Amino acid sequence: MIVFDLQCSMGHTFEGWFDSLDSFEDQRKRGLVACPYCEDTAVKKILSPVAVKKSSSSGKLPQPHIDYKRLAREVVEYVHKNFEDVGTRFTSEALKMHYGVTEKRNIRGAATDDEEKTLKQEGVEFFKLPLPNSEPEKEN
Repeated sequence: MIVFDLQCSMGHTFEGWFDSLDSFEDQRKRGLVACPYCEDTAVKKILSPVAVKKSSSSGKLPQPHIDYKRLAREVVEYVHKNFEDVGTRFTSEALKMHYGVTEKRNIRGAATDDEEKTLKQEGVEFFKLPLPNSEPEKEN
């Protein structure tokens, strides 16, 4: 079985399970694949966020080299560019968003252990990400 991410002409996205790509194409052409939300049969495959790599002829998958330092740097850069730094107001801002007082947005900041417990008790989802100082490294 293979899973495809699909989208109808109305923009609804959903999954479809098929025996093969040919099976999907055959069913789609015959109008048998329909959107579960609006029953539209004008359905197309869209890119999936998940990719599966087939094994090599030897049966062993090649082990990719992962540059963990580069990956960590990219994560830090992404967080700095895409999350508002609210500093020590993290807990109060997170609670305001959780209860609909302010609009939801990406934030980053600091919280004490007690504040983290409060967030957990209130059902606020968050995760801790240790970020290095944003100051450039000083050379000796």
